[in-house]
Amino acid sequence: MQVTSMHFKARAGQKLADLRLQENLKKLSTKWVAGRAQAILELDDFEAARNDAVARRNRALAELDVWLERFEQEATRRGAVVLYAETPEEASQLVVEIARRHGVRKVTKSKSMVSEEMALNRALEAAGIQPVETDLGEYILQINDNEPPSHIVAPVVHKSKDEVSDLFARVHGRPRLTDIPAMTREAREFLRPHFLSSDMGVSGGNFLIAETGSVALFTNEGNEGMCTIVPPVHVAVTGIEKVLPTLDDLAAIARLLPRSATGQSISNYFSILTGTRAAGEPDGPEHMYFVLVDGGRSALLGGEFQDMLRCIRCGACMNHCPVYQKIGGHAYGWVYPGPMGSVLTPSYVGLEKALDLPQASTLCGECHVVCPMKIPLPDLLRKLREKQLNRGLRPWGERVAMAAWSFAASRPGLYRPMVRLASRLLRLAGGKDARIGALPLVGGWTAQRDLPVPRGPTFKEQWARRRPDGRG
Repeated sequence: MQVTSMHFKARAGQKLADLRLQENLKKLSTKWVAGRAQAILELDDFEAARNDAVARRNRALAELDVWLERFEQEATRRGAVVLYAETPEEASQLVVEIARRHGVRKVTKSKSMVSEEMALNRALEAAGIQPVETDLGEYILQINDNEPPSHIVAPVVHKSKDEVSDLFARVHGRPRLTDIPAMTREAREFLRPHFLSSDMGVSGGNFLIAETGSVALFTNEGNEGMCTIVPPVHVAVTGIEKVLPTLDDLAAIARLLPRSATGQSISNYFSILTGTRAAGEPDGPEHMYFVLVDGGRSALLGGEFQDMLRCIRCGACMNHCPVYQKIGGHAYGWVYPGPMGSVLTPSYVGLEKALDLPQASTLCGECHVVCPMKIPLPDLLRKLREKQLNRGLRPWGERVAMAAWSFAASRPGLYRPMVRLASRLLRLAGGKDARIGALPLVGGWTAQRDLPVPRGPTFKEQWARRRPDGRG
């Protein structure tokens, strides 16, 4: 997927002006935010469950190489082939080579964000192989001129039922339907022949299990089973950080993932796939491959951003983010939107290609509060902002302003009278309404809202009056 994060500001402005998008995004708070809040109440001790899951993920990451080697040994012993790719491009080439080796002409795909990193569909098409997205949301996007997903769990959350109805009528050439079950049935009728004629299935992988050489998949549609069991070849693509040591670790995290993602106690479908079809088994692939992608992940190990590798891709941070709730995912310009994307994108593709993303946050802290893996997203965003400033990647005016503020703030004798003077000047500028409609240097704020002015004395002045010694 092409990186367009450098256009974040322009795209965000367009999304804010899109009234239909604003209406469509309301379902984030009315459905998933409320659903998560209710679902975690089902756990006897949510914080204890979360702390346990965090500890398990940290243990896996602390010895990632050990568990990857164990996974490869067990997966190989059960008939699978494990391949590693340093870059997403290498991963795509590996999948294309697998397809060519088996004479594949059509690939059915289950939803996978790593395959979006890999631009896998484009690579398959370039090799003369037809990719078919079978997740309903991804299918809708594919037939809509290969539109990228806007959410990692619900890729088509930015569209309304009416928009999908119009799309189906145009692409399928059938009478327009507005009943959701009927529309789902129509999509199923178009996808079923692809399932039955597919030569290879591609899935993602929520987790890899080292002790059994398995891949675990959480889904809400039956398409995943049709992609992984029906075709003679199954390829699972996922990041190297997704490995867990044991099935017990998987069980612990499985209590949190669906609750955090969609507010469900458990996903509709939960699969643990191990090896190729054995003698006497009625289904399963004859050939199974794992393509494990680095793509910048190993560079985070042992560093100040390693906490991001705990991410289980639940989407809770974006569901609760006030910025994402207003602009959706496409404005972020790459595979991962929202707060997690604002850290991952600069980490994976380079800070200079995503200058605005660390700023695309109010730092309200809600993302950290709801993250089941307790990833300190606001702290990581602040660290990225510091890196930008230190590397001279922010506008010169901003750098000068920050340097001036730092100079004054570190000198109380200068800072306090400046604050008192600024407070009185703003009060005068606000007039009797005590609000400022336009102000130099902060036009981005006053263009959309008035700036309330300070009322009364400064905090220091009030504090000095309360202290017996009169000192501020």
